[in-house]
Amino acid sequence: MGSCSDDDNNNTPEEKVDPPTATGIVYFQSSLKFEDSYSNLKSSLQDNENISIVQELDHAQNAASVDITLASTRIIFFGNPNLGTPLMQANQLAGLDLPQRVLFYKDKEKVFALYNSTQYMASRHGISGVETLPKIAKALKNLVGSAVNSSAEKTKNQDVDLLEGIISIESTTDFETTYENLKSSIEANENLSVMAALDHKQNAESVGMELRPTRVIMFGNPKLGTPLMQSMRSIGLDLPQKMLVWEDENGIAHISYNDSQFLKKKHHLSGNEEQLSKISNALEMLAKAAGESK
Repeated sequence: MGSCSDDDNNNTPEEKVDPPTATGIVYFQSSLKFEDSYSNLKSSLQDNENISIVQELDHAQNAASVDITLASTRIIFFGNPNLGTPLMQANQLAGLDLPQRVLFYKDKEKVFALYNSTQYMASRHGISGVETLPKIAKALKNLVGSAVNSSAEKTKNQDVDLLEGIISIESTTDFETTYENLKSSIEANENLSVMAALDHKQNAESVGMELRPTRVIMFGNPKLGTPLMQSMRSIGLDLPQKMLVWEDENGIAHISYNDSQFLKKKHHLSGNEEQLSKISNALEMLAKAAGESK
């Protein structure tokens, strides 16, 4: 009467895992293992002749390189210029949120996949009327849903204010010089590594479209970025850091990047003020150096 069976011992309640809550994301709780989920999406992207994989980053591996522990967290960047270019034709600043990316992370035994929603993109960049947005939304939902064998969910808040969280500095020099200044400054900093660089204008031309000079460069410092992901895993979707160099209709070059306090708000991050402050200061110095501004 007082004994416990093996079944009783094994039926321990599963530890609760909260899904991501970040503003403006679509997420899936995978029914598959982490590696299978990621590999499925990568294979689907590789099999699609309209899509190019831009970069893959293993946040956990980068954390380990600086002796910090982070559970499985990986991001893949990819794009289709036929769909993405019209967004930047409407507002070049949309290039700060392109190419598309999907973040995978494992929290205890749960695996999540997430990406920025097109509703978020539309509200942030004022591009709700662009006809490729529904196509992008459908493609992302189908690609990720098939990869993880589950259904999409949206977080409660999807909209942000127009241009919210985007800091822009006007350059005092031309586009090419501005971009090379930025790239050189990043490469000269021993704490930073360039992860990827993408020429949106060149990609647009590859599919017969026009776009003013627009380039994005991605770079990171795992010592600063990893603690943010330890606090809130979804922020890995906005890491590594990105800076957009673009030329407006008057031929003036600008440097734009995400405000670290905006990312804190977007991902409901608490704490990490020291890291956020260092990131903010570093981005400001890089932007001013690139634009040769005071």
